[in-house]
Amino acid sequence: MQEFFKWTAWEMTPPQSYGLFHILFVVIGGIVAVLLAWFLRRANDKQNKIILGVAGGFLILTELYKQLFYFYVVKDCEYSWWIFPFQLCSVPMYLCILCLFIKNEKVLNYIYNFMFAFNFFGGAISFAEPSGLNHSYWTLTLHAYTWHMILVFIGLYLFFSGRAGQNWYDFFKGVVVFLICCCVAQIFNVALKDKGGVNMFYISPYVNSPIFFFDNFNRQYGWFANMCLYLTAIILGAGIMYYAFWGIRELIRKNRRKSDDSTDMILKIVKTDI
Repeated sequence: MQEFFKWTAWEMTPPQSYGLFHILFVVIGGIVAVLLAWFLRRANDKQNKIILGVAGGFLILTELYKQLFYFYVVKDCEYSWWIFPFQLCSVPMYLCILCLFIKNEKVLNYIYNFMFAFNFFGGAISFAEPSGLNHSYWTLTLHAYTWHMILVFIGLYLFFSGRAGQNWYDFFKGVVVFLICCCVAQIFNVALKDKGGVNMFYISPYVNSPIFFFDNFNRQYGWFANMCLYLTAIILGAGIMYYAFWGIRELIRKNRRKSDDSTDMILKIVKTDI
């Protein structure tokens, strides 16, 4: 197995942010994600579970490859606890599979709105600042780019299919799931504090934030103030994107109602004249 992973360790010069590789992947991948999400928007409940199951299964398999690649190649048979898969963008890997077994529609609605509001935001924002996606190995770079594009696809699919982003208050359902995930992430941070560099959701009390500005803020004001500011920033960012999409949906609905009302009025006039 070690030989297999070393065989796939094809080295590359890490792509530049907003370089050719980055731009082409975002443009082509974005078009594919939008079109596929739109094409699958009419999926029924059974088909929906298949779509989420396939997406979740692919994420799990590729994450397993990444974990083993780091173990056998990058760290030479030593596990890197800092890449333990429970970051914000890792959560859909679990939730997509979990949705296959949940029958409670209210619970599913909370999860769907979380994946639309927060994971879609996380995937999109990663392409806006892609330094964390660029690696010195082809497989790791492609994994990171493809992973986050799948998050974009899942979010768009849930929105287009009407399973998320239906009402203004649905965003707060996503916030509830997000805060629960933050609590789980902090439990991991505390439990694995001696494993070196573990910083799930970037809110660990023991590891400084790797994100610019939050790094300096953490050093100056401490981890708790940084955690509150960071989580608030994520909620605000996700909220802006959520309500932008929800607002567009509401405008389309209003225009359709006006169009339908106009059509009904014309039909009444025509019937009256006849």
